[in-house]
Amino acid sequence: MPGILKSIEQAQILDRVAVPGADAASKMIPQGPVKDTLTGKWLGHPLHPVLTDVAIGCWAAAGALDLIGKRHHKSAEVLTGLGIVAAVPTALSGIADWADTTGEERRVGMVHAAGNTVALATFAGSYLARRRGKQNRAKVLSMVAHAVLGGAGFLGGHLTYRLGSGVDRTAFDQGSDQWTPVLADEDLPEGSPVLARAGQIEVLVYRNSGVVCAIANTCSHRGGPLNEGKVDPESRTVTCPWHASEFDLCTGTVVHGPASAPQPKFDARINGGKVELRRSAG
Repeated sequence: MPGILKSIEQAQILDRVAVPGADAASKMIPQGPVKDTLTGKWLGHPLHPVLTDVAIGCWAAAGALDLIGKRHHKSAEVLTGLGIVAAVPTALSGIADWADTTGEERRVGMVHAAGNTVALATFAGSYLARRRGKQNRAKVLSMVAHAVLGGAGFLGGHLTYRLGSGVDRTAFDQGSDQWTPVLADEDLPEGSPVLARAGQIEVLVYRNSGVVCAIANTCSHRGGPLNEGKVDPESRTVTCPWHASEFDLCTGTVVHGPASAPQPKFDARINGGKVELRRSAG
């Protein structure tokens, strides 16, 4: 199995479809409220994994009823149909996430999506067979769909746990709980963020109306360098140069996605002419 996964990751021929497909997905779901919703800004982590449980749960329950007996045919039909309906927002949330991937993630993600599409089409065939009273055909199609769905789900797990897709890139950037000097007070101008280092962590330090703020410089979404992004002094925000996630410079809060996790925040103070930082408890 590892060999198959590596083959998919390195199959550059897939880019012929994956690259224009991701471009089309970005145009279909541009930056804004819809993308914020689909990528999970309001939830605090990606929405896609949550929605998959709904569709898979319905289909799994239908499959279990198929094994019990004839008296549950109608319930299995309803559950199969509900799973198909639930698959629509699930797919949209997955597309919204996939649009911002590159390289190996993009290739594996495309095969993952293709597998899910085949599974969905097969479940749809099972649903139609149930509606027409062809229960044996419906059950066979359902079993085939479950097998394909399992393979696609395995690729989804590989995306998350091996390739880190959707993982907060600042998860281990905790920083020290001790005050650490990072730069001279005179080197921090008003309204212009400065890149500093607190131990092993890059931090974006910002002075706003005399108040010093600091957040992790590595974007939680895909690891982009926030210090290279656009700063808006009026809204007190910085926009990641990679995928346009927007964060509050003083709180780390996600203003606009595709990021769903906030930036780690640091306490800041001026002490002896130095800007000092420590990990924020809140």
